Amino acid sequence: MRINKFGIMIAFLIILLFGCSGKEVGSTSDENNASKEIYGEELHYAINAQPPTIDPHITTSSATRDVAIHIFETLVTLNSKYEVVPMLAKSWEESDDGLTYTFHLRQGVKFHNGKEMTAEDVVASMNRWQENAKVEVLKGATFEAIDKYIVTLTVKEPSLFVLPSLTPTLQISGIMPKEVVESATDIGVEEYIGTGPFKFVDWKQDQNIQLAKFEDYQMVDTSADGLGGKKEALVENLYFQIVLDPSTRLAGLQSGQYHIGYAYEPDVVSLLERDKNFNVYAPVFGYTNLVFNKNAGLMTNQKMRQAINAALDMEAIAETSLVDNYRLYSSIMVKEQDNWYSEAGSEHYNQNDPEKAKSLLEEAGYNGETVRILTTREYSYMYNSSVVIKEQLEKVGIKTEVEVYDWPTTLSRRSDPNNWELFVSGFPTSATPIEQLQYSPGYIDGPEDEKTEELLQKIRTAKTQEEASKYWDELQGYSWEYLPLIKIADYTLPSAATVKVEGLTFFSTGPVLWNTRVAE
Repeated sequence: MRINKFGIMIAFLIILLFGCSGKEVGSTSDENNASKEIYGEELHYAINAQPPTIDPHITTSSATRDVAIHIFETLVTLNSKYEVVPMLAKSWEESDDGLTYTFHLRQGVKFHNGKEMTAEDVVASMNRWQENAKVEVLKGATFEAIDKYIVTLTVKEPSLFVLPSLTPTLQISGIMPKEVVESATDIGVEEYIGTGPFKFVDWKQDQNIQLAKFEDYQMVDTSADGLGGKKEALVENLYFQIVLDPSTRLAGLQSGQYHIGYAYEPDVVSLLERDKNFNVYAPVFGYTNLVFNKNAGLMTNQKMRQAINAALDMEAIAETSLVDNYRLYSSIMVKEQDNWYSEAGSEHYNQNDPEKAKSLLEEAGYNGETVRILTTREYSYMYNSSVVIKEQLEKVGIKTEVEVYDWPTTLSRRSDPNNWELFVSGFPTSATPIEQLQYSPGYIDGPEDEKTEELLQKIRTAKTQEEASKYWDELQGYSWEYLPLIKIADYTLPSAATVKVEGLTFFSTGPVLWNTRVAE
């Protein structure tokens, strides 16, 4: 196992929030020698990919999520320990039979258009989100407005996972005005209106997305923690600068054009670490993986998937794509998640066995068909992993092509099963294993088999954590045989900020830019 040289192996990795330096800069003295900070009105954050949309209900794109969490809020959310905490709901009760959850909404919360948020907005938003996200534990569930500030959620079966399912770290369940939801088309909502600390202002394609401080924002009266608690917009304008080229992101950070930059290459990180003018952040976001298209074509054949898994050298892939920013082990859930960490199926991980791969190819009836790996250069770990995987697959006789597009085009092509066989992705840390995208019926990898569905149902309906953990252990072991995807490694995408940035934190959802400001 490689140890992250940026110090990401902290005692409890699931706490993914990192504070910035707290260094005082830019102060002036008055005639009484009292210190007073001067802060800028703008925060510029250089991101590495253009979001396909800012509508969080309809995509699992992390580029969408990183912007959207500053605009939209959820009924409940996660703290730094991945515990469910209030957000737009101030409290809730669960019925004795576990089938009904009653949420009491905070009163006086305003949308960015000035309208007060009420139960009808929550119901419309949650129904649309569930229709798109297709969260299995909520299958057949109903949201209902009881009065202006009370919403009930009624589920078909009791489950330990109902509340966590409302807080995904991708495809977030943001609350929008009812009229915005009802006017949405197949390509998304026409207006980006939420209740968050920042409101949408403008999107210049291929340039930037501008958000502005929402003056009427109603904060939760608890300390900031993860995605919960106090959220304060400390800058008047927040710019997500779309900068695809990593050298441009570096030059902009060094010149002061950008205050924060995302997804820097390891050599750049080493350079910035040695510069006292910058702080480097390397939180663990989740794990990289190779996704199979099980909807159509070659990868519907389990033996074909097993052949690819047998061929892969995970360390070579991770070393090339992530350099030192990775950890190698087979568990889908991170080591620090005591309830969910599992070594089941570990014998199938990182096999690097070309002869076994060739034997499985014969069993699969492989006849020289081309395997297409869909990828983008905008996430360098995806592209670099794809190149190494191509080399490894060709060594065992699999004809492979890497098809490279910009990020929105990649996502668009990925939605059509006829366009690809393999796709390297990154999944964020989730609170529970059933929230993993490969087990979602709405994810692009295709259907699960009967045994997977049976075990997922047992986990969902488990009465205790012990029982749920036992079934998860069984499912993970089986998943390494069935292979909905192949885990490559835990990963991080290092970011850097000028030391003038104060209050910056990270979660598995990426950077948290509320409670963040820039000293001048």
